[in-house]
Amino acid sequence: MSYHKTKTKQCRLVGVPVQDGAGRLGCEMGPSAYRTAGIAKALSDLGHSVTDLGNVAPLPQQPPAHGNAALKFLPEVAGWTAALTQVAYEASAGQDAMPIFLGGDHSLAAGTLTGLAQRAAGMRRPLFVLWLDAHPDFHTLETTESGNLHGVPMAYATGLAGFDGYFPPPPARLDPHNVCMMGIRSVDPAERRALETSGITVHDMRKIDEHGIVALLRPFLERVVEADGLLHVSLDVDFLDPGIAPGVGTTVPGGATFREAHLIMEMLHDTGLVSSVDLVELNPFLDERGRTATLMVELLASLMGRRVLDYPTRSF
Repeated sequence: MSYHKTKTKQCRLVGVPVQDGAGRLGCEMGPSAYRTAGIAKALSDLGHSVTDLGNVAPLPQQPPAHGNAALKFLPEVAGWTAALTQVAYEASAGQDAMPIFLGGDHSLAAGTLTGLAQRAAGMRRPLFVLWLDAHPDFHTLETTESGNLHGVPMAYATGLAGFDGYFPPPPARLDPHNVCMMGIRSVDPAERRALETSGITVHDMRKIDEHGIVALLRPFLERVVEADGLLHVSLDVDFLDPGIAPGVGTTVPGGATFREAHLIMEMLHDTGLVSSVDLVELNPFLDERGRTATLMVELLASLMGRRVLDYPTRSF
């Protein structure tokens, strides 16, 4: 496998203070927590240019009432999706552009994935997505029982039925065969059935335990390299074990370890192909003295070129 030479990136920070898709309050504080944790300095210290584009605001949407009475904040999440589709497309313009979306709950990916897919289509390059999450977020508006719409973005972005008239029409769709999910360990029955025929590659935590990160991730990265694809990374805090990342409202035991997470980021950096990133589901209200925000910033730094030997000793 031949890798692209690592380049200095034009990092564009986009705050997305959305919590309407989550089951509890607090994610709207996520962008501020990342900024406080020094995300801009971490990137600039690695030689990248950094522009903070501020926070996105949702666009007004008025979808009709839906037959699933459990749905929560449908107009609001549709509004965030409309805004983020546009922002993701615009922020990904230009050579070496690297938009980094600071969430906010994972419903933001409905907009980032479709906006980035539009950008990739215009470049005539395939968009690949590495989805690092405890959950596949593969519910439709009909199948979600909780009604929390951070559980639907991947279904929407890959074109599952049932979103027409409720979510904005996507300018481009994501090819599910170009999606690799890692760290999955909480899947509802309806999602499991949909995933079986989706074409998405799913590596749950048992596979990671049995085969290790490298053997599972390398074939996907080889596909990205061979296709000269753009690679988007969507990193959910609950991908990580709650013992090292407690600041999330959807804790699921048995997540990725500190070393596993950094190894993934280092492998991604080696490819030189990552073109955009989501950092989602950080809930500072549930964090411990900022340790989750700090860890997420450190993981991003690994993805952007910081080596293990560069990390200072920390005490809490």
